Amino acid sequence: MIQPELLGLALAWLAFALLHSALASFAVKERVARQWPTAAPWYRLAFNGLSLATVLPIIWLTYALEGPLLWQWSGGWRWLSHALALTAIAGFVAVARWYDMSTFLGLRQIREHDRQPDGREGFRLSPFHRYVRHPWYFFGLVLVWTGDKNLPLLISSMAITAYFIVGSRLEEKKLLAIHGDVYRRYMSRVPGLLPLPGKHLTPEEARRIAVD
Repeated sequence: MIQPELLGLALAWLAFALLHSALASFAVKERVARQWPTAAPWYRLAFNGLSLATVLPIIWLTYALEGPLLWQWSGGWRWLSHALALTAIAGFVAVARWYDMSTFLGLRQIREHDRQPDGREGFRLSPFHRYVRHPWYFFGLVLVWTGDKNLPLLISSMAITAYFIVGSRLEEKKLLAIHGDVYRRYMSRVPGLLPLPGKHLTPEEARRIAVD
């Protein structure tokens, strides 16, 4: 029988995923923009702050709970796991350079008094997007699964993985609504979360899709 603390951890991740997905939807953003137009420019910053404030306690709980050690990397495998984790962090930072981080954080919206729902920016492809549609999620999965695992960490890793899978699909519904056939063609050529042999774009193909 699962321990109450571990069940609580799983439910906390579920609650976070539901809240995060609901607040990230265009429907909620557009409703805020209609009903509280003066607050609309602050939506993205508030969303990011709330996301951070709700996920940090769950992460703390994951490491605070004790559980049996399920596996632990050792020897050369441990060095490899560390190398993969560092590479994932570097990749995450590199991809961020291709995003408008001021818009992502919500600072541009406040600075320009932009009351429109965010997420309507142009379609840009970083070099990593040539191989996987969601490179941040991919690097996140590498970070999640390269560490040692006890039962609480395994539950959190599985919850994060499930959220990345479901969240990426919800995100792509919005991207299809914004970019239409351009994004649909991109989806047909590049895998979603994990790179696959033969499924990538050349630099010229990436430039052509982004221009379209």
